[in-house]
Amino acid sequence: MIDKTELSNVINAALEGSKIFLVDVNISRDNNIVVEIDSDENIGIDDCATLTRAIEEKFDRDTEDYELEVGSAGLTSPFKVKRQYDKYTGKEVEVLTKAGQKLKGTLQSADDESFTVGVTKKIKPEGAKRPIEVVEDVKLNYSEIKYTKYLIQFK
Repeated sequence: MIDKTELSNVINAALEGSKIFLVDVNISRDNNIVVEIDSDENIGIDDCATLTRAIEEKFDRDTEDYELEVGSAGLTSPFKVKRQYDKYTGKEVEVLTKAGQKLKGTLQSADDESFTVGVTKKIKPEGAKRPIEVVEDVKLNYSEIKYTKYLIQFK
């Protein structure tokens, strides 16, 4: 069976110096390998094919007997690594907390332990006839959330 750490090291070495980064590696019991990558720009089929060849150079299919699938992280897939948070800074995201609270707002920033989302709320100031929109920054630890996704909006 192929070692996940060793495979991740091979993938990261192959991607070094490019704008593409590793999101996730899954290896099933019967050696079905799924590699998920993302990029600061866009990923083409040639990028996936190049990475597939780099993996196949290091792990012989006849010896290891594995099935390999390399693809890009889906646009609506939950974020799995911090670099995805960096990529979508300034964009609209949807967050579901473990407490069941769903937030929609603009991803403001992200660090190693938490991220901040600017959530627009309507409040009615005392004496005002109409409510006004106010952006409130909500800071969340990664451990507090079930998922964060890019929010696709058609205008």
